[in-house]
Amino acid sequence: MPQQPSDATTKTSKKSANDKVTIIEFDDNHLVAQLVGEHDRYLARIEQEMDVSVAPRGNKMAISGPKENRTITKKVLQDLYARLEKDLEVTEGEVDAAIRMARDLPASDGSRGSVASTGAMIVTKRRRITPRSTNQSYYVSSLRKHELVFGLGPAGTGKTYLAVANAVAMLIENQVDRIILARPAVEAGEKLGFLPGDMRDKIDPYLRPLYDALYDMLPAEEVVKRLENGEIEVAALAFMRGRTLSNAAIILDEAQNTTPVQMKMLLTRMGENSRMAVTGDLSQVDLPLGVRSGLQEAVKILDGVKGVDFINFGESDVVRHPLVTRIVRAYGEHEREKKLNLKRPD
Repeated sequence: MPQQPSDATTKTSKKSANDKVTIIEFDDNHLVAQLVGEHDRYLARIEQEMDVSVAPRGNKMAISGPKENRTITKKVLQDLYARLEKDLEVTEGEVDAAIRMARDLPASDGSRGSVASTGAMIVTKRRRITPRSTNQSYYVSSLRKHELVFGLGPAGTGKTYLAVANAVAMLIENQVDRIILARPAVEAGEKLGFLPGDMRDKIDPYLRPLYDALYDMLPAEEVVKRLENGEIEVAALAFMRGRTLSNAAIILDEAQNTTPVQMKMLLTRMGENSRMAVTGDLSQVDLPLGVRSGLQEAVKILDGVKGVDFINFGESDVVRHPLVTRIVRAYGEHEREKKLNLKRPD
């Protein structure tokens, strides 16, 4: 469990059990004001998600509701307060993340499972990025420890965004000389010659999510400069054959749409002092019918290989708009029901 804030004390009301109230007391009223948000909007979000009532009274807060919900809400408020103590911002995203992590089972590593933890923080020139789910914490740690990391799971889990953030941090810290971004252009069959412009213009539409992440972490003029001098390279997967990528942070996005030949080709491009992140969602393969996914094959072949790690994200790790979580969950339930119906005898 994460450490409690050093200058905040917590106590449960000694009223009768029927009162169902937990009192939290903090030392810094200024931080408490940031914690509740403008017009108490963060408290309102916590109340809605946790089915509790939170009444701020100066530097104290009274939580009313079911016991388990009060316990989780207390942890959420403590984690957010501890985050503010470390001069880290609190937004609706962090509030949602605190709720998500507080609901998780206690992590074996006490530094995980808290939005106040800075152990997995990624520092770029524009943002200080902290994980918003326990699996994201494991993912960031894995990106730092392993040469090849597979981030697997549905859209909105941060697998690509964090991979780009880690690559940018490595470039800034001179741990690598360049970043290589690749993504299969399945819709164009990897035959990009009919599109206008140079290679970057041809592949750009398919790499837009990677560019968005880059501009979120580096000043726009720096992104342009690094693209021009080759420190950040956009590479069409079809044209990677024969290269050796040394001193590089390599990211293959939408890897579920690679063929087995393409996947093996890219994985064997790794040179000295290179790191690679491969991200994809095996539930959204867009390859032609009958063509096996290279990502699916790689997961089976490379399981247990030294230096390779797999992080599996689930529906509960979706960190976009809360509606996205519900949409992903609904589709997941639909797919599970379809598989169940196929197994049932007539």
